[in-house]
Amino acid sequence: MPKQLEPGILYISEEFGTAAHLCACGCGAKIRTPLGPTEWSVEETDAGPTLRPSVGNWQQACKSHYVIYRGEVNWAEPWTDQEIHDGRMREGKRREAYYRALYRESGGPLDKLARWIKRFF
Repeated sequence: MPKQLEPGILYISEEFGTAAHLCACGCGAKIRTPLGPTEWSVEETDAGPTLRPSVGNWQQACKSHYVIYRGEVNWAEPWTDQEIHDGRMREGKRREAYYRALYRESGGPLDKLARWIKRFF
């Protein structure tokens, strides 16, 4: 990522799994969004990038809320403090469910140990 971000550009680092841009409202805040299965995703199209889900700058003074869709900023409704809290709780539950399912698929540490031992026999 460059030290100085330019307005209107969504920077993507595949190596570090993150995206960055200046807040769409023009306040100058640097917004970083982690990319991954439980975080944001970026889709590149001929019309421009789409960043999902919405960006809620709840920790910034502007509290901007928008979606970057096909290279355009689409403004979303502002959220109340309760909606922000509820949204964070949903995100936490979604992450927990994802990693719990991933852990179950891998079988946990004892299953991994058993598979490792079986490779030698």
